[in-house]
Amino acid sequence: MIPLRDENPSRTVPVVTRALIGANLAVFVYELLLGPDLAGFLYEWGFTPVRLTLAARYGDLPLLPALTSLVTSMFLHGGWSHVIGNLWYLWIFGDNVEDAVGHAGFLLFYLGCGIAASLFHYLTVPVAAIPVVGASGAIAGVLGAYIVCFPRARVLTLLPIFPFFQVVPLPAFLVLGLWFLFQFVLGLGSPASGGGVAFWAHVGGFVVGLLAMRGLRAVRRSRARAV
Repeated sequence: MIPLRDENPSRTVPVVTRALIGANLAVFVYELLLGPDLAGFLYEWGFTPVRLTLAARYGDLPLLPALTSLVTSMFLHGGWSHVIGNLWYLWIFGDNVEDAVGHAGFLLFYLGCGIAASLFHYLTVPVAAIPVVGASGAIAGVLGAYIVCFPRARVLTLLPIFPFFQVVPLPAFLVLGLWFLFQFVLGLGSPASGGGVAFWAHVGGFVVGLLAMRGLRAVRRSRARAV
């Protein structure tokens, strides 16, 4: 099931969403130019749980680089399918969430969800020595926010209905709810070493984004009643 676009036009120009997409693409192009130095670059700037553990619990490593990697890791990707898949979801769903929280608010929301997603992954594998890279945790937070704000928005979705593919308009709560369920189920079978896809980062980012948006909307309703 692949979302193609939503039928939910944004009211403003999504400048932050576009800037994030551009930044991720620029960093990915830089990665392609590194050649054999790429592995070292990803290890230095990706988020490696064991580095945070050694820095925070035992003081064996500097704490600041371990913390900054929570942010820098969001702009790194492991291949074409990784970066295209992530940015495709951000392109479809990011503009409306940016509408809902404003440009500056969306940037803070995006970064906050990404950090929370990496920390959620950290809690599941605190001694993993494999770097985590990718914007998917932050984007999962955007998906969680979208399902709160626009649950019934129609999403044109490519479905593999054997033996053909068919484009079907589906409500966002179904498309994104199934996406979350898929991540959760795959997370249950993910290796204890933390290798492969960080499914629990996706789960954590989605839950944080959903709860944060619900909280923000509740605050706004409370303020509106107080006026």
